[in-house]
Amino acid sequence: MSKFVFAYHGGSHYSNASEYDRIMHAWQQWLQAMGPAVVDGGNPVGLSSTVRADGTIMHSGGLNPISGYSLIEADSIDEALELARACPILLNGGSIEVAQAMQMTPLQLSAMQM
Repeated sequence: MSKFVFAYHGGSHYSNASEYDRIMHAWQQWLQAMGPAVVDGGNPVGLSSTVRADGTIMHSGGLNPISGYSLIEADSIDEALELARACPILLNGGSIEVAQAMQMTPLQLSAMQM
């Protein structure tokens, strides 16, 4: 099994408490349906900032800022993508970026600590 990061982008804001409750219920059902594949259900995130290679900082969140994340376990990228296809953010005009979280060997980790 590999771990995959689901980075959520966009999605509309809620116009009232009833709409918020409906969407949150859909998220809970989706996460529960994935069962043990959910390593970390994640959270929404605030406005992001970007540090560029030249040291400048951009506080606008960039061209396509993330709005939240989850960490999922799956056998393949195709399985992770299939799980992502049922995410409620897609019903609100959002999108999901799916990327494998690469495993580091003990040797690679020790080299980073030097």
